[in-house]
Amino acid sequence: MIPVPMDAKVWLAGGVTDMRRGMNGLALQVQEGLGRDPHAGDLFIFRGRSGSLIKILWHDGVGMSLYAKRLEHGRFIWPSPADGAVAISAAQLGYLLDGIDWRNPRHTWRPKRAG
Repeated sequence: MIPVPMDAKVWLAGGVTDMRRGMNGLALQVQEGLGRDPHAGDLFIFRGRSGSLIKILWHDGVGMSLYAKRLEHGRFIWPSPADGAVAISAAQLGYLLDGIDWRNPRHTWRPKRAG
């Protein structure tokens, strides 16, 4: 798990991103496309066209990190391009990384009665 600082914001870049981009290309997309500072300590998450791969860009104050995660089955739930960049919480990021719908997480099983 990525150690998300308490004061960091997590941003989902709406739409599709070219997953061939590396740190510099994604940092430039944050700066020019999203109008945000890629070195501010926030996490920026990008999704590829297939929906099964995401990349996370994070500057921790010392250096830039690039994380990638691919789901073996299913797709990551993503906002529409019309939404632009969407801010989510660290808890929602945890759901997203597990392949769970971060917009409306639900328990998959709940006991009907005690005993």
